[in-house]
Amino acid sequence: MTGSQRTALDLAGVARSTWQYRNAPRPKVATPVPQKERDYLSRISAQDRALIEGYILTGWAQHNSVDHSFAAAWDDGVMLASQRMWWRIAEEIEDQMLRPKIATKHTKRTGKDAPVLKATAPNQVWSWDITDLYSPWRGITFKAYKIIDIYSRKVVGWRVEDREVDQLAVEMFAETIATWGAPQFVHSDSGAAMTSNALYNYLGPLGITITHNRPYTSNDNPFSEAGFRTMKYRPDYPRIFTDLDAARAYLTGYVTWYNTSHRHSGIALFTPDQVHDGSWRATWAIRDNALQRYYQAHPERFHAKPTTPAPADTVGINLPKKEENQPH
Repeated sequence: MTGSQRTALDLAGVARSTWQYRNAPRPKVATPVPQKERDYLSRISAQDRALIEGYILTGWAQHNSVDHSFAAAWDDGVMLASQRMWWRIAEEIEDQMLRPKIATKHTKRTGKDAPVLKATAPNQVWSWDITDLYSPWRGITFKAYKIIDIYSRKVVGWRVEDREVDQLAVEMFAETIATWGAPQFVHSDSGAAMTSNALYNYLGPLGITITHNRPYTSNDNPFSEAGFRTMKYRPDYPRIFTDLDAARAYLTGYVTWYNTSHRHSGIALFTPDQVHDGSWRATWAIRDNALQRYYQAHPERFHAKPTTPAPADTVGINLPKKEENQPH
C-alpha cells in the first residue's frame, strides 16, 4: 500500500501531533513543577498575596467581610488583585475559624400582586420594619424599629422599645421626617404597626403613599430584610440583650457602623452615607485611578479594560430588569 503519512495516520486513528511527539518526545524534567505552582505573566506575586491575606485577616478580626476589606484597601488607593482573587485567597487561608460565619435563610413566596417602587435619588422611597431582640426572659423581647432609604441603604431612623406600639412608630417617623424631609413612598410588610390607622393618619396628610409587601415574600421588602440580616449575622451580635439600655446601646453602635463604615455590596462597596450625600464620587475617582494603574501594570490579568463599579442610578422593589441596577 502506498499513500501519504496523513492518510496512514487517519486509517490508524492516530493524531499527527501524537505521532510527532512519539517520534521526537520532549526531554523529561527531573523535578517537574505542577501547573498551579508555575510562574506566568498574570500570576499574583507571593508578596502581593501575603499583603492581601493580611488585609483579609485584619478584616476578619474586626468582623468584616472580604468585600469590606477589598473596598477599604481600594478606597486607600491600593489595588493588588481583582475582587474575585481576594475571595480565592480567602478560601486558601488555612485557619478558616477566623472567618465570620454567615447563615442562609429561605423564605416563602405567594402569587399575589407585587408592589412596584422606584427610586432615582435619596429620600424618595423608605422601607421600614420591626424585628425582635431577645431578652434573657422567655417570651419577652425588645422591639427594634428601623427606617432605611432604599436608594442609599442608609438607616435614616430607628429606635428600640420594649413593645410594638402604633404611636411609637408615628413618633419615629415624625423625628425622621423632621431631619430628612418627607419621602414620596413608605413601604413595609403588613404587620399591625405598619397598617395602623395612626400611621396612615400621620403620613397621609403629608402626601406620602404607603405600600405593603405580600405575605411571606421577603423580595417585596428586601432592603429592610437585608439590613436586619446584616445586623443579626455579624459575629459580634450578642443575640441576648440583658435589658433595654443594652439593646439601645448596641443599636447605636451598629447603626453608626452600618451607615459610615459598612461597604455595602448592593451599592458597589460604598457606604450608605457616601451614597446618601453623594460623596461616593470622590472615592470612586480614587478607586478608578487605582484600578487603571493596576490595569496598566498588569494588562495580562484582564480580558478587557476594566471599569470601576458605581452605585445604580435606579433602585426599586419588583422593578422590571431593564430599569433596575442601571449604573451611573
